[in-house]
Amino acid sequence: MDEQIRQIAERLRGLREVLELTAKDIAHDCDISAEEYRLAETGEFDISVSMLQKIGRRYGVSLDALMFGEEPRMSSYFLTRAGKGTSIERTKAYKYQSLAAGFINRSADPFIVTVEPIADNEPINYNSHPGQEFNLVLEGRMLISIDGKDLILNEGDSLYFSSKLPHGMKALDKKPVRFLAIIM
Repeated sequence: MDEQIRQIAERLRGLREVLELTAKDIAHDCDISAEEYRLAETGEFDISVSMLQKIGRRYGVSLDALMFGEEPRMSSYFLTRAGKGTSIERTKAYKYQSLAAGFINRSADPFIVTVEPIADNEPINYNSHPGQEFNLVLEGRMLISIDGKDLILNEGDSLYFSSKLPHGMKALDKKPVRFLAIIM
């Protein structure tokens, strides 16, 4: 996990240097706090997908390039076999598996997300990003909080929401939860 986050941090620094911008410029342009962006570039802290998506959209860089260091190449279709999507473990609690990493100019970013359980007293990590999001629980149960409203999703339940609202989730029953997340 730490090595993957360090690699993303290097790609962020490289992008900033190529664009000849300061960290403050990127933070301002992408509506991210300067401190949050500074920490992301250190590679010592979690980097949210929503932050990467904001940066990618603002500067015309694919989410795949920032997350995985690879540019998508396919334009007619991209097949992902079961369990074979490009993976990144952002923290011990979150693992993302991209289901369309090789498709260029896509309109949505589909992921299989695995959320590990955390202690009851640990806070939920919230994020927000432009657009909309769809979540479908494949295994387990999760609590998802959207703009202060807590919802429980069971296996087979789905939720479509405005992802500009602060949202975060946590696995329930002390078991991991797996869900399909489509970010648009």
